[in-house]
Amino acid sequence: MAKLLETYACAPSTERGRGILISGDAKSGSIVYCNGRSVIIRSLANPLNVEIYGEHAYPTTVAKFSPNGEWIASGDVSGQVRVWARNEEHTLKFEIRALSGSIDDLDWSFDGQRIVVCGDGKGSTFVKAFLWDSGSTVGEFDGHSKRVLSCAFKPNRPFRIATCGEDFLVNFYEGPPFRFKTSHREHLNFVNCVRFSPNGSKFLTVGSDKKGFIFNGKTGEKLGYLSGEDGHTGSIYAACWSSDGEQVLTVSADKTAKIWDISEEGNGKVSTTFQFSDIGGAEDMQVGCLWMGEYLITVSLGGIITYLSKTDPNCSLKVISGHLKSITALTVAKLGESGELYSSSYDGVIVHWRVGSGYAGRLEKKGTVSRATHMVARGDELLTCGMDNKLWRVMLSGNSYGDTEATDLELQPQDLDVTLSSSDVAVVPTKASIIILHRSTVISKTEVGYQPSAAAISPDGSEIVVGGQDGKLYIYSVKGDTLIQESVLERHRGALTAVRFSPDGTMIASGDQNREAVVWDRDTREVKMKNMLYHTARINTLAWSPDSLKVATASVDSCVYVYDVTKPVSARITLRNAHLGSISALAFLDSQTFASGGDDACIRLWTLD
Repeated sequence: MAKLLETYACAPSTERGRGILISGDAKSGSIVYCNGRSVIIRSLANPLNVEIYGEHAYPTTVAKFSPNGEWIASGDVSGQVRVWARNEEHTLKFEIRALSGSIDDLDWSFDGQRIVVCGDGKGSTFVKAFLWDSGSTVGEFDGHSKRVLSCAFKPNRPFRIATCGEDFLVNFYEGPPFRFKTSHREHLNFVNCVRFSPNGSKFLTVGSDKKGFIFNGKTGEKLGYLSGEDGHTGSIYAACWSSDGEQVLTVSADKTAKIWDISEEGNGKVSTTFQFSDIGGAEDMQVGCLWMGEYLITVSLGGIITYLSKTDPNCSLKVISGHLKSITALTVAKLGESGELYSSSYDGVIVHWRVGSGYAGRLEKKGTVSRATHMVARGDELLTCGMDNKLWRVMLSGNSYGDTEATDLELQPQDLDVTLSSSDVAVVPTKASIIILHRSTVISKTEVGYQPSAAAISPDGSEIVVGGQDGKLYIYSVKGDTLIQESVLERHRGALTAVRFSPDGTMIASGDQNREAVVWDRDTREVKMKNMLYHTARINTLAWSPDSLKVATASVDSCVYVYDVTKPVSARITLRNAHLGSISALAFLDSQTFASGGDDACIRLWTLD
């Protein structure tokens, strides 16, 4: 069987022009955020301590811990809200279609009995509050004419709810049952976030007009504002109070975070400013924040979570991140327990991981570089190719790519493989040809009469196997810069999607669109393992263990099967629901450990018992 060792979680999903509202649980020291259909629970002290909830049918938007930390309420783009337990089974307690459009924010009442949600009501209801165990409505929320972006419960009696949104309004409601009390139009643009102070005496709103205002938490009347002196010069997307209610942390599109001292009268003055330039460009805009006990964290548009030092604003205590989009490629740079991995995602981000510690940084993009759909680590270099029809060689000792000259492949690459020997030869199939490269130089380009879809080169560089859309495997011998076709292997009934030589060079594994995998004897060209037909959908990728004894296949069906070539296929190891959605990448670190990546933007490490 296979056992999960580590999960390298995806980053919080972000959208330019909008903030994200993340939640924390002080008791467990955890945060919760959303990406795709996943809700991620992550320990701040140990970011590798990860739980993933994937029961939403649509992309999730916001999640929040209950006051006692035992439950989580999460919402999605369809308007659905699910309340579920933090136990191992994530038991569903309650589900309701709260709004007719996307949920943008939600909050629990201090007694844990009620939930208020807000978002896109598709022209009708933009806010709803209900009893979380029955769904019974507990008020009417008139006063908004456009999408409501944020809502908050007063954290003590008397019950109050504040809301704000795209109509530039801040509304205040008394209850329960809740009814409209008062409204403010102090903001001149979208109001992005509203939050009550811990003792409920005040609440704060911040907006895209670069302004912040403070109101009385009991009556809703305006008290003061955040000073313009040393204030933000871009949209303010999120805010969070300190536990003592005397300070506020805000984040902005101006690539800064600020701590404000809040006076008794309700005015704010900047005391500390944090500057960000981790990635460069718009990705450094700060769109989310949380102040929970000793932790001050911010989230950038690029998905970087930064731990701030209140005493030294020029020094980050820690930086963690992950992918924002689906994984497209995965490769191991160092084998063994101290392994290092690199993964690429649909948005062109390449992330460096270390076994045992997780996130180790990103490769900064220089210039215009498209996403890498194929990637192989070899020695001290990383070879990538993808949507820009180019082959890039990246030095792993650096921290960037795209600053060296790339090799133009002219057509879109379908695969990439390199020799394990010192000859440093790579093969790249395109839709009309097979390209062989030595280092960065194209030494051979062979036009073929079929459409290649996958290819591999033997460890010693003497043979190349090419899988075609016609379901056939074409084997070529390499003679200098010439390919000589030796044989054609026919068994597959669908287009080939993956093919690789075993590390010892004695076998070939292939997988197809018709969900079948085959292991071939390289010398005899005979089938060594057959009837590998356990997937229920297209095989996306396969990988060999370094000792050539195991081959793993992964599919659109979210399953991984691991076969031992010395045993019958019935002795396979089955790993179901390895990821939420399709699995697109596999790589072995040693004979018993492999990594996988998929549509959920997560990387997972598994060990075989």
